Amino acid sequence: MTPAQSAPHLRHPPFSDKLPAPIYFRLESMPDNATYPVMRHPWGEFVYSFSGVTELRLAGQHLLAPPHMGFWIPPHVEHVGFNRRAAVHFSAYISEEFCDAMPDRTCSLLVTPLLRAILNSLAETRFTNTETQSRLLRVMVDELETCSIADSFVPETSDVLLAPVLEALRDAPADPRSNAQLARAFGMSDRTLVRRCTQELGMSLSEWRQRVRVVRGISLLQDGASVESVALDLGYGTASAFIAMFRRITGSSPARFIGR
Repeated sequence: MTPAQSAPHLRHPPFSDKLPAPIYFRLESMPDNATYPVMRHPWGEFVYSFSGVTELRLAGQHLLAPPHMGFWIPPHVEHVGFNRRAAVHFSAYISEEFCDAMPDRTCSLLVTPLLRAILNSLAETRFTNTETQSRLLRVMVDELETCSIADSFVPETSDVLLAPVLEALRDAPADPRSNAQLARAFGMSDRTLVRRCTQELGMSLSEWRQRVRVVRGISLLQDGASVESVALDLGYGTASAFIAMFRRITGSSPARFIGR
């Protein structure tokens, strides 16, 4: 079952054939289990998550944008966006003429401090199509072009050996089993598991597991859980161990990250 079929809240974008301006933006608050229909449009789209985890599924890819990250969708790419928990995201729709310097593939973007400041400013207003706002939107696009690419914050795979391992760990981020124990449990050698992770994810399984814990931790913290309880829920013996991991992945402590 696809996200669009299973989610009870279906949202439709405000337009489907033509943009009201060369660069248009809007802020959207999405409830739990919300989705857009499958879309393909002749403009590019940048989605930035202010809160919650926004997800994007397309052929061969599944991207997640935890708070303060975003993803880029080039023109003419079929995709569906959804979120399992309530989320607030910013969408910028960019005419194809301004997309030449943007990545030619769908990807996650590491937002720069300047871009974040621009997005925060735009989120406090609404689209007006004034000359002043149009100039700011052009600066936003210029800054988007400088963002580093991360294929996915939490990559997925269709590999028949690795996919079941990832599914189990995604469902239970606190799973205490070592890589060797997981390899045996899923019928492969430790070396095979390491090799599949490198080839399919572009990172080690340990790194992938930590990113899953960051995403789950963000959701729990936004629901009001304490850092200590989140650390325990995610399998850490102490809050300081969780904080150290979180800071390494995001560059910020959990409290400061959520406070932003």
